[in-house]
Amino acid sequence: MPLVTPLDASHDPETRELAAFFNETLGFCPNSVLTMQRRPAISKAFINLNKAVMANEGRVTSALKRMIAWVSSNATGCRYCQAHAIRAAERYGAEQEQLDNIWEYRTHAAFNDAERAALDFSLAASQVPNAVNQDIQDRLHQHWDEGEIVEMLGVISLFGYLNRWNDSMGTTLEQDAIDSGDQYLGKHGFEVGKHV
Repeated sequence: MPLVTPLDASHDPETRELAAFFNETLGFCPNSVLTMQRRPAISKAFINLNKAVMANEGRVTSALKRMIAWVSSNATGCRYCQAHAIRAAERYGAEQEQLDNIWEYRTHAAFNDAERAALDFSLAASQVPNAVNQDIQDRLHQHWDEGEIVEMLGVISLFGYLNRWNDSMGTTLEQDAIDSGDQYLGKHGFEVGKHV
């Protein structure tokens, strides 16, 4: 049972209008947003930040951004965000082989060196204490420009907020996200956990 019960999607008209963004990314409005709207200023600010972070400004694709989000969420242990990130990666065109082998991104042939650098950055930046070191910085600069690195860290930071929000709230995981989690992460022990 969640710490705070989500409100109906029609509770705040401005949030509902902004949240249409999630119909594209996930196919539904997340329960996390429905909980945030208990303070509509938070839900609206969050949705606008999400839209800004996930906008494509360079070569960091929508699919890669969602895989960065998955690595970050996996590092922190948030099952809710793991399922959402892998679902969104699928919906945004991540290659089937990448989805099936996201756990092995460091060694699997479906991932190139630029993607590995981005995903290693996500893992290191999501740890406490932070583990971004000179090697990770050097690898990032070999493959990505500074604007693209800002986009990546935007995703990592956004999911830092979401990981803490959803794990602390025990946000109920939606069935479509559970299905994606089971499909792509189940072979490595994905479970809903507290997000029932």
